[in-house]
Formats: sequence, C-alpha cells, structure tokens
Amino acid sequence: MTDKKDLVKRESESIFQTYGRQDVLLVKGSGAHVWDCEGREYLDFVAGIAVNSIGHCHPKLVETVSRQAAALIHTSNLYYTENQVLLAEELKGLTGMDRAYFCNSGAESIEAALKLVRRATGRAKIVAAERAFHGRTLGSLGLTHKAAYREPFRPLREAEFVPYNDSEAMKAAVTSETGAVFLEPVQGEAGVYVPDGDYLRTARDICDDQGALLILDEVQTGFGRTGRWFAKEHSGVVPDIICLAKAIAGGLPMGAMLARGSSSESFQKGDHGSTFAGGPLICAAALATIDVIREEKLVERSEELGRYLKSEIEKLNPREVRGLGLMVGLDLNCDCKSLVEKALQKGVLINNTGEHTLRLIPPLVVTKEEIDRVVEVIGELL
Repeated sequence: MTDKKDLVKRESESIFQTYGRQDVLLVKGSGAHVWDCEGREYLDFVAGIAVNSIGHCHPKLVETVSRQAAALIHTSNLYYTENQVLLAEELKGLTGMDRAYFCNSGAESIEAALKLVRRATGRAKIVAAERAFHGRTLGSLGLTHKAAYREPFRPLREAEFVPYNDSEAMKAAVTSETGAVFLEPVQGEAGVYVPDGDYLRTARDICDDQGALLILDEVQTGFGRTGRWFAKEHSGVVPDIICLAKAIAGGLPMGAMLARGSSSESFQKGDHGSTFAGGPLICAAALATIDVIREEKLVERSEELGRYLKSEIEKLNPREVRGLGLMVGLDLNCDCKSLVEKALQKGVLINNTGEHTLRLIPPLVVTKEEIDRVVEVIGELL
C-alpha cells in the first residue's frame, strides 16, 4: 500500500505548488465512485471537474484505448490518420460547425479561437463577461475576469468585461472595432450561473450588427452536461466558433475549436499547430466517449437526473440553487470550503467555487440513489 504521508512530502519537493489539494490519494475509479490508497470509497460529484462524464474507467473506453494503443499511439500531424477525420465529422454533425481544429485542453481551444478571430476579422478588441473563466494561459487569461488570476501576470491583452446576462451593457461595448464576444452559455467556475433565455440570442444579434464573431466556450457545458449535447441548444443560438474540451475524450486530455462559415476558411497552412493534437489514440477515446453518451442516452439522463438533483437540493433550503442538467450550483450561509473538507470525511467529493458556493457536477452515469446519498451528506453537514 502506498504511504500517503511520504508521497505528499515527495510531491511538495518535486512538483510546483500551484494546486490546493485535498488530503486524499486516489488510486482507482469506476462509474461515479473512486477509491483511495487505504481502500476507502467515495462518491465523486466533481468528476475531474466535469471531465469524467461517462464515469471512471468505462469498459468501452478502456477497451477502445487499449486496442488503439496496441495499433498506433502517435504519428504527429505531418501525416493523415483516420480517427481524426472520423471525430471531426462527428463533431461537425453534433455542433453544426464546418471545420474542427484539435488541441490538448480547454485553454488551448480558447487560444486557437483568439488566433482565428484575428485571422478572420483583423480586429484586436475582445468583449467578455464578468465572472468569466476561459483559462490560465496568457491569451485565455486576458478573457478570465477574476483579478487575482490576472494581476500577477500583467500586462496582458485583456478583454473589455461587461456584466453577464446584461444585454444592454453588451450592446454598448460591442462596436465596429470588436473582433469577437466570448461567452460561456452557463458560467461554470463562477458558480453555475444560467443566463435569461434571450441573452445569447441578443448577443448573436449584437455581433451580427457589428460584424463581430460570437464565440461560445462550451468547455465545461459540452457533451450532455446541461441536459443537451451542448448548452447552446437551450437557446437555439448558433455561434461562429465553439470551444470544447473536458468531457470530450472521457478523461484523456483533449480540446477542440470548431468554426463555421467564412471563419472556418480563415486559417491557412502554418497559421497554428500542435505536436500531440488529434492523435489516433486520443481521437479513438473521443469517438468511444461519444458512442457511450449516445448509446446510454446520457444527455437525456442528465436532463432528468439534473431536475431531480435540483429538487432534492432545494429541500435543504439553500440561499439559491442554479443549474441546467447535471450542472448545479448552490449558495449557502456557511463556509463552503470547510463543508467540502467535512464531506470528504463522509466519503463524498464535492467542490466549492466560492466562499459560500458549492458546485455539483457528477458523472452523467450517476444514479438517484447516489444523488440521495450526496444530498443527505450535505444536509447532515448543514
């Protein structure tokens, strides 16, 4: 058995200390459950931060990755590989976009979108929303609103920030000099904020009026998380560019940026690239993940169980409950960081996005019984 205390000491001496970790060493996962080095079981309502949507170590994903790893793992983008084309075609059908660019993370998908905006429009001005989180690389950091993230790394090329869900503020900010508006259809890292039904449609109209591109960051909301394949479907809005990652490959690192119309024609050979992006192994994983979501009707399951989760959480009388599908935020009159630590001791993994805010984003394979247990633990701690 691994000595956790020794490993924690070695970690502190060997790895940059950029993460605040909970005091648990995880070694195994299955479905909505994980186990630590001492054999203790936990219900996982963090899911790798909305990554493990088909559950931990889904048999179809494990089999697909094992089979592909035995055939071909990596070749680079100097050559054609079939899985990359198959995945691009799948994503085009699911998103309504025309072309895909593959990368390795959500932040990289945002970076690719920023470069595409410059190529497609020639404009430098970007508008983003207050409370937004789009990543921590230097480009995506300029779109991320929290000052504490940006301050140590200024100067950045920063967006003009406007209040989320405020159409009038956006209309005032977007001009003929604006290249793009970046929005999350649901603000995840901020605490799961869902906009009014007409907000994204109005954003679409504003962008069209000024010749700006509308970019939706669906890194956290994609692949069934909100009870639709993509959260944009709740409003019927079609963006010019969509950014994806997290759940796309079932737990392996991958991102994608897709565009439609003239924007999809703007990148030329050599404009952008990545050594590892869209390799045969990772694309096989993504194709298997999409198959599982479709075969097990996890989008529909997310909508149904999301309603159930919200209704059960509301019985605890929190200050506020927000969410779509299995993406739920709740505000409480207590120290949520302390509550998260206490939940760990009771065998439940949850996370807080603020001092008084919890976020629940379980695997889409979660059951009602598992939801009941997590709600019970939160209720006991309150």
